[in-house]
Amino acid sequence: MNNDDIDRPQAMKIRQGIQDAITYSLPDKKFKPEKIDLVEIDLEVDNLGWNFHNFRVLNLTDIHLGQWINPEYLDELVNYVNSLNIDLITLTGDYFSYVTDGYEKSLENSFKKLKAKNGKFGVLGNHDHWMGASKVRRIFKESEVVDLSNDVHTLEKNGDFLNMCGVDSCTVCADNLNKVISKIKDDTPSILLSHEPDFATESSKTNKFDLQISGHSHGGQFIIPKVETTPFRGPNSRKFPVGLYKVGNMMQYTSKGLGTNSFRMRINCKPEITIITLKTNKKQKIEIE
Repeated sequence: MNNDDIDRPQAMKIRQGIQDAITYSLPDKKFKPEKIDLVEIDLEVDNLGWNFHNFRVLNLTDIHLGQWINPEYLDELVNYVNSLNIDLITLTGDYFSYVTDGYEKSLENSFKKLKAKNGKFGVLGNHDHWMGASKVRRIFKESEVVDLSNDVHTLEKNGDFLNMCGVDSCTVCADNLNKVISKIKDDTPSILLSHEPDFATESSKTNKFDLQISGHSHGGQFIIPKVETTPFRGPNSRKFPVGLYKVGNMMQYTSKGLGTNSFRMRINCKPEITIITLKTNKKQKIEIE
C-alpha cells in the first residue's frame, strides 16, 4: 500500500496549526509525574521461562506530538521512563497527528534517548500512515527502535525465548497477521503489538498470542467513575476501549495513551504509562544435595 491509497482527514494543517498555537499557550507545558497514571500490571504467562520471570515491559502509545504534547514535555517524560528500570519498551503508534514538520527531529531525539535493557520495539498507528509511514520508519531506524510492523523478533535469555510480534495499523488495512504467524517460533510465549485494540478479536482466534498491547482509544478521554469504562468509543476501539480484557485464551491491554486528539480534555482519565510485569507459571526445580 502506498501513501496515495490512504484516506487522510481533510484540512490537516489547519487543524494542527490551531492546536499547535493552543498547545504553546498552555500554562502547564512541562511533564509532571503526578499527572501521569503509572499503571502496573502483573501478568502470568503460560510456558514463560524462568529467565523471563519478572520481565518488565513498558508501553508508550498515542503521543500525538505537537498536538497538546510538545517536544519539551516528551523529552522530560523520556527522562522519567529511563528512571524506571525497565527491561523492554514497546511503542504502539500515533506518534504524530496531522503535521510532522518541525516535530520529526524531536521525536527521533526522544526515541534515541529511551533506554531499555532488551531493546525498543514499535508499530505504527493510523495517524502515522496518514502523515507518511516512511517518516516514522526512518525515525525508528535512526533511534534503534525495532519496527515490528507485520514482523516478529524473538528474544533469548539463557535458553528461554519470548516472541515480540507486531501488526501494522488495521485502520488503513496495512495489517498482515498471516505474515506474522508464519514467523513465530512455535511453543514460545508471544506478545503482539497492535495499535487498534479491537484487532484482538482477530488475533485471539489464532491461539498464538498470550498478550496483545494496544492504544488508539485514549481511554475515550472520559472514564465513568466506579464503572471504569468509557461511553466514548471510536472505530476499532469499541469492544476493548480501556484496560485489561480476556479475549478467548489471550489477554488484551488497552492503554489510555499519552496524548489526545482534537480535544485536550480528559475526565477521570489521566495520560498513561503502562508497565506489564511478566510472571511464569512454571514450577521451579530445586536441587537437593
